[in-house]
Amino acid sequence: SAGPCALGERLCSAEEATAGSGTYTRHGFIFSSLAGCLEKRSEESGLPVVSVVRDAESQLLPDVGAVVTCKVCSINSRFAKVHILYVGSTPLKSTFRGTIRREDIRATERDKVEVYKSFRPGDIVLAKVISLGDAQSNYLLSTAENELGVVVARSEAGVQMVPISWCEMQCPRTHTKDFRKVARVQPQFLQT
Repeated sequence: SAGPCALGERLCSAEEATAGSGTYTRHGFIFSSLAGCLEKRSEESGLPVVSVVRDAESQLLPDVGAVVTCKVCSINSRFAKVHILYVGSTPLKSTFRGTIRREDIRATERDKVEVYKSFRPGDIVLAKVISLGDAQSNYLLSTAENELGVVVARSEAGVQMVPISWCEMQCPRTHTKDFRKVARVQPQFLQT
């Protein structure tokens, strides 16, 4: 039987099983020594072996306050829908969805913000997790800090645009300007 288990969780009596990797025995019980996935293997010679395997994907979840790198999938007048790609500098194995609401795009003049002048589908955005998701694992994200916002955007011509101010980017080939909520990028966050 497999299932998620927490660090220090009491798994079973030491009379029922043998402690395998990722577990320890204390006071006649087997406990988990790490957060991960519980595995019970039956041994022919007697007691089953209980072990806990660290699950790399379950380890790393976007947490409140974490800075994440995400890609914009779709926008409407109220919010941008994104896929979270990285937490800090660690790539995620599975996709988490996020939403950046209009009022969380920037810190000032929040009522004047227009989503389509901030993000476009395909943009790579640096955002901060402000609340954990609902059942659909839809995280609420914010870009309301100078360091957060669009880090990579492509122009209509398919060229990576260059930021020219906190609210505009320009295509180096056609010199067309586009509105964006531009991140003032700190080098340690830049995912290339």
